[in-house]
Amino acid sequence: MVEIKACIFDLDGVVVDTAKYHYLAWRKLARELGFEFSEQHNERLKGVSRMRSLEILLEVGGLSFPKDEMEKMAAKKNGWYLEYIMQMTPKEILPGAKELLEELRRNGIKLALGSASKNTPVILDKIKLTKHFDAIADGNSVTAAKPAPDIFLKGAELLNVNPSFCVVFEDAEAGIEAAINAGMRTVGIGSKDILSKADFVVPNLKGFSYNTLLSIFNK
Repeated sequence: MVEIKACIFDLDGVVVDTAKYHYLAWRKLARELGFEFSEQHNERLKGVSRMRSLEILLEVGGLSFPKDEMEKMAAKKNGWYLEYIMQMTPKEILPGAKELLEELRRNGIKLALGSASKNTPVILDKIKLTKHFDAIADGNSVTAAKPAPDIFLKGAELLNVNPSFCVVFEDAEAGIEAAINAGMRTVGIGSKDILSKADFVVPNLKGFSYNTLLSIFNK
């Protein structure tokens, strides 16, 4: 019998899809630098930090810049991204996410958000989900990016729950690895081929319930 006291959710690709806005902003930066950045290239940015994303983008373009220039580029990209997300509404919450959060809370499960994004508070405010979480661990509270376990360990710490009692919901391979490195159980959202290390994989959260969670980990 596995005791589950808390669930930690990644933001992008699990609760809401802001990947499209990240991509549009990165593509705009790449074009300003004189090269094309495709959706296929963008797959490499899933689940990694802003600065690492910029490093990958520059690798694609065969370019390199001093650190201070890179910081300016990252800030510029983030400015464009913020313009996009400031237009977000609760309609952009992914199917099943809000319902699951509410059901888990009704059943006494503590909830945290664990995302590398430094824009997490803004996004949660725009989609009206801030109050659904007991704690938020994001790029403002930790520096080491996934697959380092820091973001999820911080979430568990803020909830005052032992990592072994936490289940992480993630859509990125690096995020699943981060949760495993944190000693937590995992539910992958997406493809079984990509998220093969997860304890269980579902295509999305539509229809996923508290009972589903119990059935997975109490077989």
